[in-house]
Amino acid sequence: MNERFEAPVAPHVKSPHRQAATGSWRTFRPVFEGDKCNLCLLCWVYCPDGVIKRGVDGLWVDLDYCKGCGICAKECKRGAITMVEESQNG
Repeated sequence: MNERFEAPVAPHVKSPHRQAATGSWRTFRPVFEGDKCNLCLLCWVYCPDGVIKRGVDGLWVDLDYCKGCGICAKECKRGAITMVEESQNG
C-alpha cells in the first residue's frame, strides 16, 4: 500500500493575536532544522498565535507575529525546533 499521508485541514480562524505585529519586544525566536522535521505539524497545531506556515521548503514562522513563547519547540517530539535569543543570527 503506497498511500500518501495528508494532514487534516483545520478550519481557518482569524487569530485575535495576529492583529498587531510583535515589534521589538520578543526575546526568543524559533529556528527550524529541516533535516529533523517530519512534518507531523504538532508545532502548527499547538502554536497559540497561528504563525507557523507550511511552504514548499517545509515549515516557517511568520516572525512579524511570533511572540517567542516556545510552545512549538516544547511540543516538537523530534527536536527540530530550537529557541534562540533574538540577538543571535540564524
